[in-house]
Amino acid sequence: MSKAAELAALIGSQTALSNRNLIINGAMQVDQRNTTVTTSAYSCDRWFVHKTNFDELVFAADQDTTSPDGFSNSLKVAVTTAETALASDELFYIRYQIEGQDLQHLNYGTSSAKSIILSFYVRSSLTGKYSILFYEPTDTRSNTQSFTINSANTWEYKTITIDGDTIGSLTNDNTGQFQFYITLAAGTDYAGTPHSGWGAYTATDDYAFSDQVDFSAQTGTFYLTGVQLELGEQATPFEHRSFGDELARCQRYYYQTQNSENSVHTQRSYNNSNSYIGSLAYPVTMRATPSFSAQTNTITLPGISNTTGTFSTHSITRHNALIEIAPASDAGAYTYTVIAKSNAMKFDAEL
Repeated sequence: MSKAAELAALIGSQTALSNRNLIINGAMQVDQRNTTVTTSAYSCDRWFVHKTNFDELVFAADQDTTSPDGFSNSLKVAVTTAETALASDELFYIRYQIEGQDLQHLNYGTSSAKSIILSFYVRSSLTGKYSILFYEPTDTRSNTQSFTINSANTWEYKTITIDGDTIGSLTNDNTGQFQFYITLAAGTDYAGTPHSGWGAYTATDDYAFSDQVDFSAQTGTFYLTGVQLELGEQATPFEHRSFGDELARCQRYYYQTQNSENSVHTQRSYNNSNSYIGSLAYPVTMRATPSFSAQTNTITLPGISNTTGTFSTHSITRHNALIEIAPASDAGAYTYTVIAKSNAMKFDAEL
C-alpha cells in the first residue's frame, strides 16, 4: 500500500490515528509466561489456545520469530501429533476477549451500532477455509465469518468486516463482552451452517462452517500476528505500539515477576509464627483482584541462605498484595529483605 493510500485509509476510517486498535498485543510482542503451551492455556499475552475432548491431538503453542515484513513475532500453533478422526465433540481454537467498557463507542444494541473491521496476518501449512466466531455473551449473540488460506506456508493478509449489532448490547463493565474465536478444527457438534450476520448463538452451528478445514488432522503449523480490530469498514495500517506500552496494557490482565524482581521488604508476622509479610505493588492497576501463585525453590534471608519456603497472599487487591513468606528456617523477629530465588510470582486477572 502506498503512503497516499495509507493516509486515505486512515482518513476514510474516521478513526483516531492513535489508539485505534482495540486489540492488545496484536503483534505478539509480549509473552510474560515465556512457556510452550501444550494444553488449554494462554500463550502470548491475551491469546488463549484451547482444545476440547481430543484423544490423540498433541499441539504446542508459543511465541515465535517467524513473521511477515514489519513484525518481529507471531503466535505459533504447531500440531505435533495429529487426530486421526475428528469426533463430533472435538473443538480446537484461538480466543481473544475485550472488556465491555472499552467498546461503548460501538453503540451496540442501538439503531446506530457501528461496523468494525478485523485485519491480521496469517500463515498455515494447511490451505482452505477457516472460521472466526464473534460472540457477545450477555445477549448470547454471534456472527460467524470465514477466511481462506490460499497458499501453504505463506504469509497472507486478511480483513473481515463485522456489521454493528443493533440488538445485542455490550455491558459497560470490566468483563469480556466481545469475544472472537479463530477455529482450527470443529466436530459436528460445533460446525454447521451459521446464520448470516448477527443472530442468536447456537453452539451446534456457529463455531465453524461445515466445510471448515480440520487443522488437527495433520502435523503442521499455524501462525498469527498483526491483529487489529478497529472502527469502520476500511482497514488501516497496523498500529505499532512500543513494547513498554504493550507490556503495561498486558499487565492489567496478568503480571509475572522475573527472578531478579522477586524481592520484597518484610517484617515478622503479627501471629508470631515463622513467617514474614511484605508489600508488593503491581506495575499497573489490574482488571480485577487477581489470583496468586508462586513456586519458589529457595528463599534468601540475611544470615540464612537458600532455605526452602512457601509464598502465599496475606491480602490482595487490584492495586497490590501483602505477600506472606514462610521459610523453613526462622531468622527471628526483625525486618528483612526476603528474596525468592527461583520461579516467578504470578498474578492473574484474565478475562
